[in-house]
Amino acid sequence: MATKAYELYGVPTAPEDPEQEYMTVQETAYVLMCSVSWLRRFLREHDALCGRNGRRGRIITNREQRAAIHATRSAGDPRTGRSVPRQRRPRRTAVKTSVAA
Repeated sequence: MATKAYELYGVPTAPEDPEQEYMTVQETAYVLMCSVSWLRRFLREHDALCGRNGRRGRIITNREQRAAIHATRSAGDPRTGRSVPRQRRPRRTAVKTSVAA
């Protein structure tokens, strides 16, 4: 069962206007079609792609930052230099040979 905090802050929500200047993390995740937890981890690593609002530090993004997040995300897997991460293949099990008696 999800907690009350998760239901408030962990679920992507549709913005009133998808073209508005500033959006919260939940609205940005909805527009970019990703999870809120992934977006928070991404923004923690890339401080320049988000802003803070108010004393409590609510994370907001503007149009340019959302475009940069999308471009970074669409660039592919930076660990291997591939444009798309490789699909995992199922492991082959070793073939047992029977010993002739």
